[in-house]
Amino acid sequence: MAQISAAIVKQLRDKTGAGMMDCKEALIECSGDIAQAVDYLRKKGLATAAKRAGRSMTEGQVQAYIHTGGKIGVLLEVNCETDFVARNDDFKEFIKNVSMHIAASTPIGISPEDVPEAVINKEKEIYRSQALEMGKSGKMVDKIAEGKLKKFFKESCLMNQQYVRDPDMTVQDLLNGLIAKIGENITIRRFVRYQVGE
Repeated sequence: MAQISAAIVKQLRDKTGAGMMDCKEALIECSGDIAQAVDYLRKKGLATAAKRAGRSMTEGQVQAYIHTGGKIGVLLEVNCETDFVARNDDFKEFIKNVSMHIAASTPIGISPEDVPEAVINKEKEIYRSQALEMGKSGKMVDKIAEGKLKKFFKESCLMNQQYVRDPDMTVQDLLNGLIAKIGENITIRRFVRYQVGE
């Protein structure tokens, strides 16, 4: 078994924010490899959060963000289990970044379940008409409409959107990273986006 120095444990702790004993355990499991230990801690954090998914989240914060020029404003509520996490700098940074993302990306809901039925039906109708215009018929029209609807959800539902500051990840990936780091269940509860003239 590799000897794990206090310095390398501190280095991992500074990088992840995880507890001292968790960092030591991760380094022992990963033979002192910091990159592998970071992945180990993230997986462990997500597993822990999944176990806690049923626990009540009565703490959290509401963030108000006004975009430069005062033309766009966002109110966002993010919930967690404890007030300790609600005061955590990583938690606050996450809320700020998601608020800025909402201002920039104009999502219409958090997930596909939040999109009103009328909006979904209207989109399907448009996609079906487009497919018919292309000369498609029968089941092909429905298949094309379903494919375009999935793309619509990806572009217009917050959790599915590519994160504006790192398009290689979604907002869901960003949230998963925070859950893994903190080890507590966190959820984006609701948001409202205001734009002058809308």
